[in-house]
Amino acid sequence: MSGFYLKGGLIEFTESFPLPIPNVVIFQYNPETMTHGWTPATTNPGTPGQSSNPLAITGQPTETFSFTLAMDSNDTIADGNAVVAGLAEVSGLYTRLAALEMLLFPTAPPGGGLIGSVTAALGIGGSSSPSPTQQVPAAQLPTVLFVWGPGRIVPVRVTALSITEKLYDATLLNPIHVEAQMTLKVLTQDELKYVDGPLGTLANMAYSYSQGLREALAIANLANALTSIVGMLPV
Repeated sequence: MSGFYLKGGLIEFTESFPLPIPNVVIFQYNPETMTHGWTPATTNPGTPGQSSNPLAITGQPTETFSFTLAMDSNDTIADGNAVVAGLAEVSGLYTRLAALEMLLFPTAPPGGGLIGSVTAALGIGGSSSPSPTQQVPAAQLPTVLFVWGPGRIVPVRVTALSITEKLYDATLLNPIHVEAQMTLKVLTQDELKYVDGPLGTLANMAYSYSQGLREALAIANLANALTSIVGMLPV
């Protein structure tokens, strides 16, 4: 597609010192369609034996995005960027696929991967004697921002990834045309409490920004509601 057009993408952040380092996965082509799903929050069952509000709920609704990404190494080679074209000639789409696949792998806990985990478990550096009850920090999936234009920037977790390889080159059988079906779950503020440090701050800012924009647009829709309700009411 000729000319400039705004592309969507995924930005993965991994813990580092002193700031998180982003790994940007720009969509080669924007998906033509996208399913934006919502699941209402669960109903609060209340205390057994006591009356409770049947309309009360716990938590926030679950928001998901599902779409298919198309990728083609021949178009990458034709774009003219020497470095990117060289990678595509040697490995086809393996680099792009690897970047997507790594979004499903847990990152090492803050403190230096295996060495940091063992150090924390043994209490090295924090006290003179190791604590037998201290746990190794749990690994988590990387913090990812789904960016779809300036109006939709949300922290997500990749919950499903299915890759269909359609064409291969004739020399090394590298995949050269691929479709990747992805499902993203938007992280709620309750879940973001467990993302610490700069990553947590950035993810919360993205969530608050998109939620605030959604609320502002809903208020703006009142102008449409006021004109439409006149014809709906019998009086």
